[in-house]
Amino acid sequence: MTTLITRIGELVTNDPPHPDGDGSPLGIIRDAAVVVDGGRIIAVGKASQLSDAAARVDLDGHALIPAFVDSHSHLVFAGDRSAEFTARMTGEPYDGGGIAVSMAATRAASDDELRTLVARRVAEMRAQGTGTVEIKSGYGLSVEHEARSLRIAREFTQETTFLGAHVVPPDSRGSAADRQEYVDLVCGEMLDACAPYAKWVDVFCEPNSQFAFTATESEQVLRAGAAAGLGVRVHGNQLGAGPGVQLAVSLGAASVDHCTFLSDDDVAALAGSSTVATLLPGVEFSTRSPYPDARRLIDAGVQVALASDCNPGTCYSSSIPFAIAVAVRDMGMTPSEALHATTAGAARALRRDDVGVIRAGARADLTVLDAPSYLHLAYRPGVPIARMVDF
Repeated sequence: MTTLITRIGELVTNDPPHPDGDGSPLGIIRDAAVVVDGGRIIAVGKASQLSDAAARVDLDGHALIPAFVDSHSHLVFAGDRSAEFTARMTGEPYDGGGIAVSMAATRAASDDELRTLVARRVAEMRAQGTGTVEIKSGYGLSVEHEARSLRIAREFTQETTFLGAHVVPPDSRGSAADRQEYVDLVCGEMLDACAPYAKWVDVFCEPNSQFAFTATESEQVLRAGAAAGLGVRVHGNQLGAGPGVQLAVSLGAASVDHCTFLSDDDVAALAGSSTVATLLPGVEFSTRSPYPDARRLIDAGVQVALASDCNPGTCYSSSIPFAIAVAVRDMGMTPSEALHATTAGAARALRRDDVGVIRAGARADLTVLDAPSYLHLAYRPGVPIARMVDF
């Protein structure tokens, strides 16, 4: 059924060429209307120019934005790590070791239990304005449990990521030979079992942690995933300076995520590439770690995305509005840059052009704000003003 969404006080399109827009990267149209039909956007423009539709929704001056695109999350897990968070708040540093706790709980959970947990988390995201979510595996760390995690994740999104190389599991850390045996498993039998359910491959490339993977190990995993037809993503430069960014750029990765500790060469490499730097401010908030310097990246011409990194250990928050507020307050981003990074920027991190934008032909993934302007996303932190709406 064709629906006219009208009396939109402020419409963020992320479509600067639109003739009714303000010419900014957000492509804002005031006193706007949108026509949708069959889950797609049919027309966008001034309310005075669009009037024909079978149904009408009056937004009474509220703002309408593209639904958030959460391009980095870890939703398939069981168990509780709140005690670990409490320990960090008293000074214990994060090094990646707690993932083994989630691994044990996730392996012990039934399919139905995991499915219910993921459904609740996705519903929580939608209630806060998120329309597209990427979901990684990484808490199974065995052939059986990684494949199961991705099979369940695929029930909720097409943006599924094989992260068998999340950490080296405890029983594979005894020697270099043990580590290599696990890497070979990830690149062989585990990849074969997971590839049918995955769109992407990812790796935690972090030489500063004994639990994560070296540049050589990471490259082996990523090349194997790419050879299996998966797109490339990288966790990199989170805990310290390292090879993650350079590896991501060299392999043409869609995104390198975290990007907390960057050299000038890293920034230059990103600026000269199509790889998106995805920043995850909820992690730094939840671990009391230094925030990435978004201003430095943006000023250098790097395409930046923001995502939640919702996970049980380092950021158990599914709120993109929260990420926006932190990015504006602590990372040097303007409200418009932060919104763009959570919509069009995050869509680019998934190499999607049908979400994160409001224009004819795009998906009708729309978020209404209980406010007259997108500025309220950063202006009213912690207040639930954004909601994903189906038309």
